[in-house]
Amino acid sequence: MSVLETALKVKEAACEINRAGSLEKNKILFKIKQILIENKSLILAENALDIDQAKKKGLSKNLIDRLKLNSSRIEEIAVSIDQIISLPNPIGEVVGGKVLANGLKIEQVRVALGVVGIIYEARPNVTVDAATLCIKSGNAVLLKGGSDAFKTNKVLVNLMKQAVEESGFNSNIIGFVESTSRESTFEMMGLHGVLDVLIPRGGAGLIKTVVENAKVAVIETGTGNCHVYVDEFADLDMSLRIIKNAKLSKPSVCNAAESLVIHEKVAEIFLFKTSVKLSNAPSLLASSFIILIRFDNASTLVKSRLFNVITYFSRDCCSLSKASKFCISAILKFTPSI
Repeated sequence: MSVLETALKVKEAACEINRAGSLEKNKILFKIKQILIENKSLILAENALDIDQAKKKGLSKNLIDRLKLNSSRIEEIAVSIDQIISLPNPIGEVVGGKVLANGLKIEQVRVALGVVGIIYEARPNVTVDAATLCIKSGNAVLLKGGSDAFKTNKVLVNLMKQAVEESGFNSNIIGFVESTSRESTFEMMGLHGVLDVLIPRGGAGLIKTVVENAKVAVIETGTGNCHVYVDEFADLDMSLRIIKNAKLSKPSVCNAAESLVIHEKVAEIFLFKTSVKLSNAPSLLASSFIILIRFDNASTLVKSRLFNVITYFSRDCCSLSKASKFCISAILKFTPSI
């Protein structure tokens, strides 16, 4: 089925979910959660095929980790669905209004967008996140995930469509682009009059391509810079625990820490604590880590301790990818403020 044919089926079914009440939408979401948990083995089997293919392609460890699902991660997906169910129904909420001099009452009321297209990259949990958020907000959705997670995405979509149908709704309120070609991505960007809005969820390259080429309205997301700031009055031991958690607990995700900003007045002592505490810890690095220090003059001791910290964070960099090496940068910012 072509991208257009799939999209037209989604558009035809959209009116059902656009009109659905809060209880009906929550019923669908609960059923999705239930079916995903019941079919955990099937999901993991398909995911294993994607992982095996990714290894054959020589993808880096951090990209493979982004693709990987396990029992724990499926449980996390289930928890996220529960959180979405607990959210208030956004549709029908009056957010503003006024009464004109002639007595005419005007209100701003939240309504569904209609058909939302979402183009995203590696992480298969986004398939469920995107679909369930759209259902909660009364929207039908057309999904196009990355080719590396194709089998996992497809089984997740099929299970969610089953849940939608068992809940008494048209399963086409969730659509899935089965082509992984670049041409199909551009075809999706051109679905003016079929998609009401298009959302790119991924890296800067994907976002730029969609913004520059789409013929439908685009909600542009930012790439951001996830940083941790250690203030002069911070609890330094707690700061170190936060940094380790932010960077090392799951380094493959897009919200893992990328930059560490340290106030000039605690730079020396904090770097000493950091270098000592991390010297024997296991390295779990999966992406670059930049350290910014806020001070006017960097002493030799501070530079030395900074080097020790960077060495810790970067010791496994070269083993992460056959195609490229990750670079760790230390930027000494010689200004009193950022």
